[in-house]
Amino acid sequence: MLSSSSPFVYSLILFLSLFFLFLFAPQILPFKKHQQQEIEQNQQKPQSLLITPQDELEDLHLFHQAVLSASPASSKISHLGTINPKPKIAFLFLTNSDLVFAPLWQRFFQGNDHLFNIYVHADPSVKLSAPEWSVKANFIPAKRTARGSPTLISAARRLLANAILDDPFNLYFALISQHCIPLHSFNHIYTSILGDPSSSSRAFLTQKSQKSFIEITSDSPHLHNRYVARGEGSLLPEIPFKQFRVGSQFFVLAKRHALLVLKERKLWRKFRLPCFDLDSCYPEEHYFPTFLSMKDPKGCSHYTLTRVNWTDSVDGHPHTYHAPEVSSNLLHTLRKSNSSYSYFFARKFSPDCLKPLMAMADDVIFRD
Repeated sequence: MLSSSSPFVYSLILFLSLFFLFLFAPQILPFKKHQQQEIEQNQQKPQSLLITPQDELEDLHLFHQAVLSASPASSKISHLGTINPKPKIAFLFLTNSDLVFAPLWQRFFQGNDHLFNIYVHADPSVKLSAPEWSVKANFIPAKRTARGSPTLISAARRLLANAILDDPFNLYFALISQHCIPLHSFNHIYTSILGDPSSSSRAFLTQKSQKSFIEITSDSPHLHNRYVARGEGSLLPEIPFKQFRVGSQFFVLAKRHALLVLKERKLWRKFRLPCFDLDSCYPEEHYFPTFLSMKDPKGCSHYTLTRVNWTDSVDGHPHTYHAPEVSSNLLHTLRKSNSSYSYFFARKFSPDCLKPLMAMADDVIFRD
């Protein structure tokens, strides 16, 4: 009798087990429920682009080549064979729209061809118009990018690698966006970080001690939310919360730190993970400050040279200046900083600002 009823009993037990598991699972596994809710909410939002294995392999090869080219055994620099070499600043434009301020940058670069190089990473999914400048600009092989995703880290590293490979005299690397404008003359910015071009040998001799200008802070009201955006413990053991940092996406890196960034692998494997909480996920603002803070905190300024106005930010975007706001008073105000350097660049400016900015370029912006 028992054996004949056994299948029924087993089925009843299984049914009751599944029922109680379903009923009490949310209390037993609260994190899983919370995580599932975040996933369902994020399904309603634009998803971050994935970095394919092919993209990763291509980037790793590029980074390896750049690091190898800068090694003493492979370096193309020969000071004995070069007459009075000049250190250069590499300007790295990271963009997904037209470089509308190209005429202003043209005025900025004018007459200094031997002291800078320009590299542009333009999102290939967007059709861009040719920039209105006559300076030589190197458009590097680019891949798609998305805000709040590790693709922006990859793009910045790609720019650094191409600049290092292209010209061994590039000693500083300034990452800027299409919405950035210069606040000083080229000469002011160059001499501030590299010194007088007429005594350039000193810049080459002091490369191992040159400082990088990058914002690094742990003073953020939502720092913990950003830390756990990929899930609790997802950044461990490589990145304890006490070492997690945040900062501006835009920096001016010395070559020695640019090479460290290209060599880095362990933290990248963490920051490339997809986020559950997309509202707190800005890897481009976390990777570089966290890594350089862990690797060489004393070698970095901990402040940015790019001024941003967050007073009325919308959806994580800073204030955007429009033409009626542009004035000599605004530009002088944007320069002011609490650090030992004034701000070199500012963002975010709308395309209609070009005309008033060009009108006051020589008398205000480039008069230091």
